[in-house]
Amino acid sequence: MSEIEIESRNLDLWYGSAQALKNISMAMPEKKVTAIIGPSGCGKSTFIRCINRMNDLVKGCRITGELLFEGTSVYDSGVDAVELRKKIGMVFHEPNPFPMSN
Repeated sequence: MSEIEIESRNLDLWYGSAQALKNISMAMPEKKVTAIIGPSGCGKSTFIRCINRMNDLVKGCRITGELLFEGTSVYDSGVDAVELRKKIGMVFHEPNPFPMSN
């Protein structure tokens, strides 16, 4: 059986007073494909942004609950967000070419 690589427990997220995620609990095993599907606006990208800590600089964003990567909270004070992002890749909806990449 695979180990759990990413796990959320009772994860909630607010942008100001608007709650975007409510009580998200799921476990994603290592070396397995996990799909997050749903209608537009249901919070898929918001959840993925939490895993990579891309909401850190979003004004008014507040997150509660737990989000673990390899058993450690991604929001732990000892976790370097840059190093975390090196380990967890993201695929965006729209192409996002780097400057001078054409």
